[in-house]
Amino acid sequence: MKYHLGADILAQMNAADIPVKIIGPRSHNRVTGIPGDNPQQCYREAKDTLVVGLKRDLHLDTCKPSADFEFSMGTSCPGGCHYCYLQTHLGKKPYIRVYVNLDEIFAVIREITVQNRPKITTFEAASTSDPLAVEHITGSLTKAIQFFSTLESSALRVVTKFAAVEPLLKIEHHNRTRFRFSLNTAEIIRKFEPNTATLRQRLDAANQMAGAKYPLGFIIAPLFIYPGFETGYTELFQQIRSSFKELPPDLTFELITHRFTKRAKNVILERFPGTHLDLNETTRRRKFGKYGLVKYIYPEPDYSRLKEHILNDINRLFPDARVEYFT
Repeated sequence: MKYHLGADILAQMNAADIPVKIIGPRSHNRVTGIPGDNPQQCYREAKDTLVVGLKRDLHLDTCKPSADFEFSMGTSCPGGCHYCYLQTHLGKKPYIRVYVNLDEIFAVIREITVQNRPKITTFEAASTSDPLAVEHITGSLTKAIQFFSTLESSALRVVTKFAAVEPLLKIEHHNRTRFRFSLNTAEIIRKFEPNTATLRQRLDAANQMAGAKYPLGFIIAPLFIYPGFETGYTELFQQIRSSFKELPPDLTFELITHRFTKRAKNVILERFPGTHLDLNETTRRRKFGKYGLVKYIYPEPDYSRLKEHILNDINRLFPDARVEYFT
């Protein structure tokens, strides 16, 4: 509360008559008192809980293939995506957390950028959260865009499933922030992305950001193989194309196929016992990641068929766009 942002958020909560609990100096990694007697209740209550604290570990991890480094202005978000890769990272109660010591975080970013000059260093702001989802409370994304706009040899990267971009439209971003919208077919959004913006809302927001001259991109993730996926994804790319009278310059696509771990599968089935998410290990191949972690991904023939279809659609409808990666 000694930080301006912390005091401001507290004032907002008090003005809105939202219950506030001061948890003192102990770590906000161990917040207690969030109700819930089973995994579904714990998850729902956590998603209704905002924790305000300090980012104490200021070390920035690498973030390939999205960016050189990731940094966090918070963790979790109000969305309830069944497949979210953070399912196993944020504990049984993945409450929304925001950090108020932004200047200290930005100082680390500045130091890394200066060390790497003249190379342009890229930073991902949305690997552990969706900052746009809480921007109306924090204003942190606005501050980040403004900070990067003055930091030479740097580039900010943001991705969102939300659409309330109005506060960002008049910022002098100096083309140093690439704003990407995470999209999927209407069927996937309806089944697996509760409490997020609709496809139409995201595309309208993308048009607004393009109008404000932000470098723009789309992340199509996770890509699923399901009956009729070819039609579904072709229709998605057609909707993206038709939503723009004129395609923005330097449009990018990032493409990520669905994968899961055994631990993630167990957590997902606890939280969403009726989910129709495909978590069948017998139809997947195993891929070993860091520290021997096993991920279940699509078999090579299926993966190749999916990749060929998606890239054909992009090349046909967006011939000047750049595919940053397909994984």
